[in-house]
Amino acid sequence: MVQINIVYEGALHTQATHGPSGATLSTDAPRDNNGRGEAFSPTDLLATALGTCMLTIMGIVAVREAVALEGARVRVEKEMTTTLPRTVAKLSVTFDLPDATDVQRRKLENAAHTCPVHHSLHPDVVVDTVFNWNAL
Repeated sequence: MVQINIVYEGALHTQATHGPSGATLSTDAPRDNNGRGEAFSPTDLLATALGTCMLTIMGIVAVREAVALEGARVRVEKEMTTTLPRTVAKLSVTFDLPDATDVQRRKLENAAHTCPVHHSLHPDVVVDTVFNWNAL
């Protein structure tokens, strides 16, 4: 179990502290939802969690498959619904990756699609994923 402690600082800002490490991060509501957009919004963190989880699970497989994944990049674009309730409608995930064999590519792509965050998303959230191999 991991504990995260969050304090509401006012003006739609929060400060979260990761229990095990003490690392902190701030959030702010986005400009289109009464905030100032000065930090990640909570739904930005959801998009960030997906991209970092996918890349982390790929990293685990890359070690096993002897693929040098260092420098790989992922871009996540988040789209919100236009109707209430306000939810994440779509996450477009684009990877820029080093070269790999066809077998390694299949294993790494499967790893990305099986990350815990991906599996935790509601089925209504569309996740479009593009893998650009030999892009580094």
